[in-house]
Amino acid sequence: MRILHLHSNFDAGGKELRSVKLINALGDKLEHTIVSSQPDALSATSAIDPRITVSCPQDFPPLAGKPLPRRLQRLASAMRGYDLLLTYNWGAMDAAMAYTVFRDVFSLPPLVHHEDGFNEDEAVGLKRSRNWYRRIALGRASALVVPSRRLETIALDVWQQPRAKVRRIVNGIDTAAFAHRPKPDALPRVIKRPGERWLGTLAGLRPVKNLPLLVRAFSSLPDEWQLVILGEGPERDAIRAEALRLNVAHRVHLPGFFADPAKAIGLFDLFALSSHSEQFPISVVEAMAAGLAVVSPDVGDVMDMLSPENRPFVSSAGDEEALAANISRLAYDDALRKAVGTANRKRATAEYDEKTMIAAYRSVYAQALRKPDFP
Repeated sequence: MRILHLHSNFDAGGKELRSVKLINALGDKLEHTIVSSQPDALSATSAIDPRITVSCPQDFPPLAGKPLPRRLQRLASAMRGYDLLLTYNWGAMDAAMAYTVFRDVFSLPPLVHHEDGFNEDEAVGLKRSRNWYRRIALGRASALVVPSRRLETIALDVWQQPRAKVRRIVNGIDTAAFAHRPKPDALPRVIKRPGERWLGTLAGLRPVKNLPLLVRAFSSLPDEWQLVILGEGPERDAIRAEALRLNVAHRVHLPGFFADPAKAIGLFDLFALSSHSEQFPISVVEAMAAGLAVVSPDVGDVMDMLSPENRPFVSSAGDEEALAANISRLAYDDALRKAVGTANRKRATAEYDEKTMIAAYRSVYAQALRKPDFP
């Protein structure tokens, strides 16, 4: 069975690593073709089990461009020969539109669309033109999968998708894997030394993650605190420039993408998000499973995800001073930080294990293929 995945990029981020997790869980009976609208943005492929057959063609028609009939026809034609089509976020919406227009012409297989959130251009508010486009483009998709309650509401009310088509599947992880304390030298290019404390995050280095703000919020912490940002992306220079401006560059570390967060995140003493927009961030679940307290703006489902003990440390979106104050409060109170982290660990283990998530995705894909199970 051949599956085609269409992404705007496949650098390591939340949705990409979830896709990798599912690819690995589904096993080596399937063949996967992964298309990235940005040809060099494929770093998440390094986390795919080498026993699984994966190709990343460079000659697939561009996913971005004007949605003219001839271009959509070329996209639809390129989707022939697969058994299941999986599209992800706005960056693949033209492919969904091509599917809706030309499905019958090319006898295309079922398509399932995944919507995980919004980039910088829609982080504050959705664009009306895109809402209309989504309504039409998703018209013939077998299912629309979302991870958060907010996205579920948008899909139903704004994009006017049928209730039976919309499936909310919360992101899950192997919670047991995060219970073990990593070695101090687990990360490349940075070692945790005795007496150090780490404020950490996992994020694609993109504008929507607002990581220069996290540098500013961190900058007033005492010298034993280090900021470690795991991820890769185009904002690396902006993050480094802000650290230099604030004279904390020697305490801000950017080790790059790390394929196995379970072997690293436990080195953190406190976890933080600074994003303009999130939905149901996997990194927060990973931090919870590792027994960490989390500081975050109130974006997406983060408030509901966290334990009640942690919710006082979720600040209003855009309130930089409150975010910095919450980081400081937890950084200076070891007992409070530990108690909040313990509560988060219990909640993650009870509600966010990957077995439930994988079973739900199997069910969605099986229903799209009209099969009793998948693969």
